[in-house]
Amino acid sequence: MRFQGVSQGQRSGLMNSSFKNSAVLHRLPSALSAQLFRSAAPRRLQSGEALFVTGEPGDGCYRLEQGLLKVVITSPEGEERILSMLGSGTIVGELSMIDGLPRSSSIFAVRDCTLSFISREEFAECTKQHPEIYRYLANVLAGRLRETDASVAAASFLTVKERLARALLELGELLGEADEAGRVVIRHKINQSDLAALAGVARENVSRVMSDWKRRKVVTQSGGYYCLHARETLKRSLEIGTPAPPAPSSIRNW
Repeated sequence: MRFQGVSQGQRSGLMNSSFKNSAVLHRLPSALSAQLFRSAAPRRLQSGEALFVTGEPGDGCYRLEQGLLKVVITSPEGEERILSMLGSGTIVGELSMIDGLPRSSSIFAVRDCTLSFISREEFAECTKQHPEIYRYLANVLAGRLRETDASVAAASFLTVKERLARALLELGELLGEADEAGRVVIRHKINQSDLAALAGVARENVSRVMSDWKRRKVVTQSGGYYCLHARETLKRSLEIGTPAPPAPSSIRNW
């Protein structure tokens, strides 16, 4: 009954939608992206530093050249929700270039970052010379809407354990490396508060679920890094909505 009206394929889509695909211009062809940022000014951020915060004027947009960013919204009570983790090549801050409104979310550096910045005026001038940019905007704005729908649906229909698994799998896709033992190691130290904010669950629920997974060696920690021992096993457990079975003796590469 919990998933009435939601098909198995839709649930699979909810779990597989990607956090890293949330920026509107990230699919802009490389030639147009190079043209847009040909006169860009460099900007550097240290880990933990804000690029901009909700409500600030949208004076320009950025392309992330190196590093890792997180997109954050904060409730009036100060509770944080991480909407996206963004990797190199992503363009951020472009919505304010389109609608002229203040920043709708906050962006923080998760790692030290190098970015390129163009002003609103430079953006406007480039789109005048290359109006084809707007053709791509129409497509990717539709993609963002679909991704937002998927995130809302995930919060509504997935269990706490499924939301945590979804967050870890996406982090594994963005930051994971297969080690010599065949595990997927998430090469960034993520605390439980950030994991809770990314999954949209309470921190105490993260602690409870992670303790269970660690006990059964589905997900463990080594040197401060999360390790996904059996990614396919974890995905199968999500598809049927049951607890993850013990990891197989032969761990798969990913």
